[in-house]
Amino acid sequence: MNVHSSKYKCTECGKSFSNSQVLTWHRRSHSGEKPFECSVCNKRFTQAGHLVSHSRIHSGEKPYKCHMCDKAFSKCGDLNRHMRVHTGDQPYKCLMCDKAFIESGYLKTHMRVHTGDKPYKCSLCNKSFSQFSSLQLHKRRVHSNRRPYHCPYCGRLFATNGPLKHHVLIHTGAKPYSCRHCSECLTRLKQLKQHLLKSHNEGTCFTCEICEKKFICASDLQLHLIRHSAVKPYVCSECPKRFYTDSELKCHHRVHSEYKQFCCFLCDKSFKHKANVVKHFKRCSVVRGFDSDTF
Repeated sequence: MNVHSSKYKCTECGKSFSNSQVLTWHRRSHSGEKPFECSVCNKRFTQAGHLVSHSRIHSGEKPYKCHMCDKAFSKCGDLNRHMRVHTGDQPYKCLMCDKAFIESGYLKTHMRVHTGDKPYKCSLCNKSFSQFSSLQLHKRRVHSNRRPYHCPYCGRLFATNGPLKHHVLIHTGAKPYSCRHCSECLTRLKQLKQHLLKSHNEGTCFTCEICEKKFICASDLQLHLIRHSAVKPYVCSECPKRFYTDSELKCHHRVHSEYKQFCCFLCDKSFKHKANVVKHFKRCSVVRGFDSDTF
């Protein structure tokens, strides 16, 4: 009722609060005052409780323990969110579709699918993204030549760890995605979705209204529709060539770059294209007395 009566109202923005303590904390957001300082890293906070939570980063203390598994957390809120993994509770529901989420942040990100909002813009090419993590990934993949992750089997280099994990499955033969209806095991999640749809009629397919071709992912349908429109939105900054997809443009960029992504692990010679390193490796393995089929 204090909130509705405006008893504790901020004079700066007009927002009302339930008590004077909360109003005091809020006023610090306008003044910039942060009276509570961490003695280890000198980071400052507006509330004493925030400092207590922060100090657990340095001490490693995790007092909030899950009674259903061995996980422990430094914050009570983190434990509450984790418990939804066990209970299956998804309190944050989308009003525009039937999806639900365990965290409000996930719902907020999902809503951008419906609104088309992309608040994170790349400062190098002006491409926009709905998630900050997607922007960071874009910068590493497109605008950086740094490839810190390398395959221990063939020497191929990757900008991020995710593609490397998928690539290593080619060498190990592991198939971590198993069908719950039959004994089929697959290498990728996309392959499992394809299998479930075709063999067990489970899942949703996206159909092109022009040629009635079906797709497992909405993103694949969007790329397909671009080809119907004959529009090539991705333009090379080095020459006049245009491309349908970002991946086609990335592949073309190797023509202009001296960077060589693919490496022969027998002789350390590098190549721009995968096909070239495959041809070289067959010759190199013969010269060095290796059987290329064993790699």
